Amino acid sequence: MSHPMPLSNPVAPAPDSECPGGAAMPPLDAWLYRQQSSGEICMTAGVLAWFEGVPPTRRELRELARERWSPLERLRLTPWTPGSWPRWTTGPVFDPDHHIAAPAQEELPWTHGSPEPLEERVGQLIAQPLGSPRPPWQLHLLPADGGFALLLRAHHALLDGKSLTTLLCALLDGQATPSGQRPRAIAAIPAQASVVPDRSSFAHALADILPRARPLPFHGPVDPRRTVAWCRLSQDELGAARAALPSGRASTNAVFLAATAGALRAAGATGRLPSLPGVCAMVPVDVRAPGEASVLGNHYATVRVPLPGGRRPRQRLAAVDEFTRRAGMQRRARAQARRVAATPQRYGVLTHVLSRYVGSTVYSSLLCSSLATYAGPLTLGTARLTGIAGLPPLSAGRPLAVTMALHDTSAAVTVVTDQRHRELADRLPGLIRGEIHALGS
Repeated sequence: MSHPMPLSNPVAPAPDSECPGGAAMPPLDAWLYRQQSSGEICMTAGVLAWFEGVPPTRRELRELARERWSPLERLRLTPWTPGSWPRWTTGPVFDPDHHIAAPAQEELPWTHGSPEPLEERVGQLIAQPLGSPRPPWQLHLLPADGGFALLLRAHHALLDGKSLTTLLCALLDGQATPSGQRPRAIAAIPAQASVVPDRSSFAHALADILPRARPLPFHGPVDPRRTVAWCRLSQDELGAARAALPSGRASTNAVFLAATAGALRAAGATGRLPSLPGVCAMVPVDVRAPGEASVLGNHYATVRVPLPGGRRPRQRLAAVDEFTRRAGMQRRARAQARRVAATPQRYGVLTHVLSRYVGSTVYSSLLCSSLATYAGPLTLGTARLTGIAGLPPLSAGRPLAVTMALHDTSAAVTVVTDQRHRELADRLPGLIRGEIHALGS
């Protein structure tokens, strides 16, 4: 769930005596911040979690957040632009009352009237920008069929998709964790990446600058409203699709990308020209080092994956799986991360040109992002977490993003569009699920 510019160095706010204006944002944070502050696009990202069971009260949710999130300095950072380069300043107090939106006790469990459909409410919330004067994040308790949902949203400059998932899991209890036990501590300030890329991976990173996509029928101006739709899948459905290749077991990400390619073709969203460059997915890759899985911030780079347009589902899967294995995605992402981390902290003509290019439709066609909790069963009080969904911001000119999120034995495919392209949101989740079934049949 992320945007094209890769990882930056960690942000570690300096003492006021050293830096009265706070700490300069690393290049990636600054780039993401600038997209919204310039009026280009809303940069609110989110993760949605479904629960079966009794929802917590407003007080219970806020006290839980105070207990488990208050030590995290990242959640007290506020953006500020004293000059041409934005900075992070650190607030003195963690105040969940300002960040956690939940119904009052007398409004639970939403028995008064028909609640607004969850998809519509989520679409409204991720279309709302977050920024100063408070740290730009918020947690919402929402009604949902069979229980309730939590929506954690933040300005992308503050948190990436992995950070949002990490925070969500830290708020919950594992099945084997005694009730009330504090989860494992989360590092608030990441250490620098320890892997030095070799020359080959650095050359691949430079090659990734070349155009790989072309304008598609759905590309164009992005309106300010958002439409969200999803479908739920079981791990058995995904497992059958992963076993579709005679050469071996495909990755879940390859299944997701191949199914998305087929769904776009079935929806008529890829145009009539079969020649390359064609449909190219921008795929975020987490570059946190071993031992830094719970680090907060923006720790990713993107690798572009061509989405094949052939008619046969298994041929598409074979092509995507072969490319993702051959591409060395982790090494290539780390190389990009290092390259961007060295970017000078100033805006200039070259920075502006590169920023416009990576935001263009010849750089990539759409965002395809994957998330996973890797946590097993999780609970909030007596309620059980049944699934999560990733909600990335849209890019300027590309009013479509698709995610797959895994939790325990379930998965959710989510499509985010602007209002003008809501027919894609209505159709694509079902089409992607159909493609996954076709692979597994």
